[in-house]
Amino acid sequence: MQTHSTAGFGLTLLAVLFWGAQLPIAKVAMVDIDVYTMTLVRYGVAAVGLTAILAWREGVARFATEGQGLRVTMAGVIGMAGSGLLVFIGLALTRSEVAVIIISLQPAMTAIAEWIIRGVRPARFTIACLVLAFAGVAVVVTRGGAGFGELLRTSPQELVGNAFVFAGASAWIVYTLLVGRLQGWSSLRISALTCSAALGGILVVSLLALAIGVVPRPTPEPFITHGWRLAYLSVLGVLAAMFLWNAGLRRIGALNAMLLLNLMPVVTFAIRALEGASFVASELIGASMVVGALMSNNLYLRWARRRVREAAIDAV
Repeated sequence: MQTHSTAGFGLTLLAVLFWGAQLPIAKVAMVDIDVYTMTLVRYGVAAVGLTAILAWREGVARFATEGQGLRVTMAGVIGMAGSGLLVFIGLALTRSEVAVIIISLQPAMTAIAEWIIRGVRPARFTIACLVLAFAGVAVVVTRGGAGFGELLRTSPQELVGNAFVFAGASAWIVYTLLVGRLQGWSSLRISALTCSAALGGILVVSLLALAIGVVPRPTPEPFITHGWRLAYLSVLGVLAAMFLWNAGLRRIGALNAMLLLNLMPVVTFAIRALEGASFVASELIGASMVVGALMSNNLYLRWARRRVREAAIDAV
């Protein structure tokens, strides 16, 4: 049992490491490759790989949507494709260390969405953690408030980029809520079908962007220059990380997995530091506020679940 749990933590941590490195790697490739083409390559490789593995592991019968075609399409196009495109569009305008902090709010945003849509009110401690996490993001984005005016004057595109990243993170919440209704479906089946739907949506948007001149016609040179980065973003960042995350999730449970996911900003900040980026104190303080709040809430939820379990045992 201990070995099973240790393996689960290792698999989940590896997925988090892959995801944490994605944004700095993508940011470099964006110098020569537009975000639409990059996203198309990412999800194209992932969709082909996932559908091939689904056919091998579960059979072609699992490609049937069983009356859930609209839900799968919406999850893929709005949730997965929308999230991928919006986050990368935003990343092209802002810094990867800021983008990852905004993305790390997704668990908090999911809790708020559950509260608004389904009336599931979080505990007071969770609400306090959510407020602290959002405050931490505000500190990072505005550099403690002191840098907000400077951003407006010198880098207004960074604020626009942050808004796109936030919209992309919100789109992923839509994905989470939609696929949560696909009861009895394996994670592989959900991933393959929604990723295929996402690929269709990304292809349409990319062709439209090309037709109206938003992006230039792709040439082979950037793909050669950034070949390993594209391979990382598609094979490791999407395909492998998804499998590692799901495999680890089954072994250690959602709460433990989400605890490790909170390390993703740490990975991104570490990589940016190795690249020579410098951070002001307010950025580090804000990032610590976000990570600390989310980890504290995770530990609180673990404690609350243990209390409920112990109370049930005592009642018996």
